[in-house]
Amino acid sequence: MASSLPMTLRVYQRLSAAAAPLAPALIKRRLRQGKEDPERVGERRGMSGDARPNGPLVWIHGASVGEVLAAAALIERLRALNVRILVTSGTVTSAAIVAKRFPADIIHQYVPYDSPRYVARFLDHWRPSLALFIESDLWPNLILSSAARRLPMVLINGRMSHRSFPRWRRVSGTISALLSRFDVCLAQSRVDAERFAALGSRNVVVTGNLKLDVPAPPADLARLERLTSVTRGRPIVVAASTHPGEEEILLETHRALVGFFPSLLTVIVPRHPGRGETIARMIAASGLHAGLRSREELPTAAIDVYVADTMGELGLFYRLSPVVFMGGSLVEHGGQNPIEAVKLGAAIVHGPHVFNFNDVYEALDGAGGTKQADTQEALVKQLGRLLADPAARDLSVAAAERVVSQLGGALERTLAALEPYLLQLRLEKGAADA
Repeated sequence: MASSLPMTLRVYQRLSAAAAPLAPALIKRRLRQGKEDPERVGERRGMSGDARPNGPLVWIHGASVGEVLAAAALIERLRALNVRILVTSGTVTSAAIVAKRFPADIIHQYVPYDSPRYVARFLDHWRPSLALFIESDLWPNLILSSAARRLPMVLINGRMSHRSFPRWRRVSGTISALLSRFDVCLAQSRVDAERFAALGSRNVVVTGNLKLDVPAPPADLARLERLTSVTRGRPIVVAASTHPGEEEILLETHRALVGFFPSLLTVIVPRHPGRGETIARMIAASGLHAGLRSREELPTAAIDVYVADTMGELGLFYRLSPVVFMGGSLVEHGGQNPIEAVKLGAAIVHGPHVFNFNDVYEALDGAGGTKQADTQEALVKQLGRLLADPAARDLSVAAAERVVSQLGGALERTLAALEPYLLQLRLEKGAADA
């Protein structure tokens, strides 16, 4: 098989094999940066302290938090079929989310570094029966080694962004060699499907976006009651999943809105919680009073801007406030998923850069379910209107809920496309149990 590979992939295989001795140094640096779990670094080299369960094993791989959460409802349905599930991802935050939000029988492992030796060790140990790759986290050795073992592979919730597509077009032989190893590609939209087909996917089906079918995130009711009690009577804006460059704009927006809503509380939930201290210093330097959730501070009356720099509490803050700004959209990150906020009854404002969820925001904006703000002045205007007008909030929320209901169904279509593979797993399980 190696001889038929494009030169780029053959060179990649040789270089990634030669780089394996550098893994300890890489892990050491990532540990210093807080990007690895010191108790589980062996998993990055394909080693595991967990035993492989008996019977069929479905392996689901996603890059980080967003991809893993997108598969949450699918994982729940697969569990109901009585098959065991292995989830791999590459970030500490995604591992924490799996531990917090998923059932205890879901096995999580860090995906091994993409060196042939580590990948082989991982596959030898886990021997998956079916591999589902979420969106577009395509590691060459992982894919090629799995294909060489005749492991059925499906790309689910496939997405090919407008930025990635032209880059892959320039190395079309490389991406075609990888995508052609998948039995089927289940794409989020017609545009994604066309891009995957153009890049070499052999069998492409449009199933929709699994992120539209995600359940509303949970919240600790005792914590919610405490926050509600301490903020009672204050208008609140939650800025969810913010990125560098957005907090400065949000602080100026807060200053402008305070002129109309003197007791306003702005809650900033950074996409990466480790930035909390930096954001708190920025708030203090601007002359506003900050509270930091990681220090177990509460948003008392003295706090202007509250930084919720903890993991897995977005559901709590969506329930706290009827008005939400969705981050990653004032800077060119491409926006964050608004669906969880919609499902918890939030009226949503976003910036102009939402290309990661273009179809979703286009439908929501068109129906009046979300509002776009291209400038800080527009952000002040849109947030101010929603804070001041409960009827406008209700109309926005109702419109958004209708759109999400109409766009849903990806989970059922994905399960239907996977049915031949799931049937084979049930046959294998029956034979093993006999």
